[in-house]
Amino acid sequence: MSNTSPSELAFVPFVSVDNMMQLIHRIGIEEMLSGIAAYIEDDFKRWELFDKTPRVAAHSKEGVIELMPTSDGTTYGFKYVNGHPKNTKEGLQTVTAFGLLADVYTGYPVLLTEMTVLTALRTAATSAVVAKYLAPENARTMAMIGNGAQSEFQALAMKVICGVDTLRLYDTDPAATAKLMRNLQGLGMTLQPCKTAEDAVQGAEIITTCTADKQNATVLNDNMVGAGIHINAIGGDCPGKTELQVDILKRADVFVEYPPQTRIEGEIQNMPDDFPVTEMWKVIRGEAKGRISDRQITLFDGVGFATEDFSALRYIRDQLEGTGLFQQLDLLADPDDPRDLFGMVLRAQPEHKGAA
Repeated sequence: MSNTSPSELAFVPFVSVDNMMQLIHRIGIEEMLSGIAAYIEDDFKRWELFDKTPRVAAHSKEGVIELMPTSDGTTYGFKYVNGHPKNTKEGLQTVTAFGLLADVYTGYPVLLTEMTVLTALRTAATSAVVAKYLAPENARTMAMIGNGAQSEFQALAMKVICGVDTLRLYDTDPAATAKLMRNLQGLGMTLQPCKTAEDAVQGAEIITTCTADKQNATVLNDNMVGAGIHINAIGGDCPGKTELQVDILKRADVFVEYPPQTRIEGEIQNMPDDFPVTEMWKVIRGEAKGRISDRQITLFDGVGFATEDFSALRYIRDQLEGTGLFQQLDLLADPDDPRDLFGMVLRAQPEHKGAA
């Protein structure tokens, strides 16, 4: 029987959830958030190189399933991700994801990885990169409205990248706030649980809204937002799902990732098509103004964009060598003769005892 063992070209490194968690512990979560943030910032600076398109979404009454592709001309990446808010009540994750990098020249995948954990890291890193440019100088206190699966990552990214050291916490479920406080205990932040969202924003220089209902909601009212505040609105990320009263948008300078996607999915879906926004890559490259006054309200209408996943995937790829924290998956067919795929299949037929 011919040798049908896979060649080296058949294998693609795969990072499982367990290996991702081990990689986080090996590198350190704060260092990892900083590293991913640096990759995100670098990719914003080379924005014009990327293929850009709104993500492809399949909506249902239960949630949404999305594909998020992009390429910088050398490397291609995509993420599969869902958002099903009802899952939490069933003991399931609201968001699950996996992602892939491929070589543009050959089309061969070079990395496959879980992205449920990695998406939480990249979302937090993106928020902190944006806040670095838009938050009030020396901001130290953040209100965290919504204390679910994303909240600890957001808090630590803001700590390590922006210097936030005090969190004012509110969630409609007190158990979520208790969970957050338990998880962040001893990590160098002052944690202040609040009974209402109105209480949480008192004294905060940054407000992060990160809730999960698949509906238009009013998590933040206009009368809760004072002058000089920076808002990270990251929970509204699909049609019909927003968190802010529209009057806030009218008072704020709004910053977005990719307008064609954000106008469909973000807070600005409730505004006219010509509502003015500023793209973050322009701010990061110094081509547009970010925060220009102490009384300005800045608002990041963050929905998540494919380049940020691409950045996170690149970061993971670059950390793997020498760690052993991946499996080699026999993922790609690699026949000796590239024209003889069928022959490769034939030669893999098991031999049976007694066969003629």
